[in-house]
Amino acid sequence: MTLPTLFVPHGGGPCFFMDPGGGPPDPMWRPMQAYLAGLLATLPERPRAILMVSGHWETPELTVHVGERPSLLFDYHNFPSHTYRLRWDAPGAPDVARRAATLLRGAGHAVGEEAARGWDHGVFIPMMVADPAATIPLAQLSLRADLDPAAHVAIGRALAPLRDEGVLIVGSGMSFHNLRARGPQLTLVAAAWDAALTDAVTDPDSARRAARVIDWESLPHARFAHPEAEHLLPLMVALGAGGEAAAVCDYRDVVLGWAVTAYRFG
Repeated sequence: MTLPTLFVPHGGGPCFFMDPGGGPPDPMWRPMQAYLAGLLATLPERPRAILMVSGHWETPELTVHVGERPSLLFDYHNFPSHTYRLRWDAPGAPDVARRAATLLRGAGHAVGEEAARGWDHGVFIPMMVADPAATIPLAQLSLRADLDPAAHVAIGRALAPLRDEGVLIVGSGMSFHNLRARGPQLTLVAAAWDAALTDAVTDPDSARRAARVIDWESLPHARFAHPEAEHLLPLMVALGAGGEAAAVCDYRDVVLGWAVTAYRFG
């Protein structure tokens, strides 16, 4: 069975786990938490592994994490002390990482391997919600530091065979990510960006869809929504891996004044 590919929001820092007693998050984050918590149940079958691309790992050349039991990398700052003691002990998936590397090299991409880096919060925060029992092995793939949109769509295309091998390909980022701009005064601008992005991502013609998303900087308010592109590039990988499959908006909400959207391909 062919699995879909996903682009999901990972929230802000440890936003779902701010209560030291384990209570629910701030009401603003609860719809996103509910979306992530229900994600696996929406799949046609439970994946045997996940390959995740996070907006928090960039390397000069593509790199796959081949660790057996990665630690957590607490790459957020000025949050309560208990959020630096969170645990998510899922096994790594070195076989999937190396299979991904083989596919990428076959498509002409240079790929390195490493095993020491911990999973960043773009991985473990959404996965603590989606798979709290930490039962699904996970491999992480870096972004390429040049953040070239067309290259990352091509990277996704090279990874597409994994979808028929029980591997769920997930891009983890945010559809809007401007940390210097927050509040309800942003909502109209963020909504205009979101509508334009969603129109491009859900274009029924897959070739035109890819071309429009690659040209994301031409969309209204693009560089306001993403002063830096690293939180958008995981979308390119998910889109490329989705191939000609239909693309839909999977979730949408407003947090911090931002319209935030998730997408599903296939």
